[in-house]
Amino acid sequence: MGVLRSVGLFVVAALAEIGGAWLVWQGWREERGLVWIAAGVLALGAYGFAATFQPSPDFGRILAAYGGVFVAGSLAWGVVVDGFRPDRWDVAGAVVCLAGVAVIMYAPRG
Repeated sequence: MGVLRSVGLFVVAALAEIGGAWLVWQGWREERGLVWIAAGVLALGAYGFAATFQPSPDFGRILAAYGGVFVAGSLAWGVVVDGFRPDRWDVAGAVVCLAGVAVIMYAPRG
């Protein structure tokens, strides 16, 4: 159950961070206004808290692993929200990143 909880927390963190950054982008670059920017800032703050619920006590390990989740999640966000079509190299890079997440977070340690 620990791995499932951890993966779920990574998904929540990715939605908060990527969604928050997207909202700020929309508010500023697409000129949708301060409400969008404020919502993005709140979502980015929620991302910061989501990481604290990971079962590992190691901040560096959590953030390093989350980096891989962020890469794959950003590509997925682009597909779902912005109509982005990743090429095979984008997909391969995301798979490599997720493999890194698995090694960093879930490899057996003594």
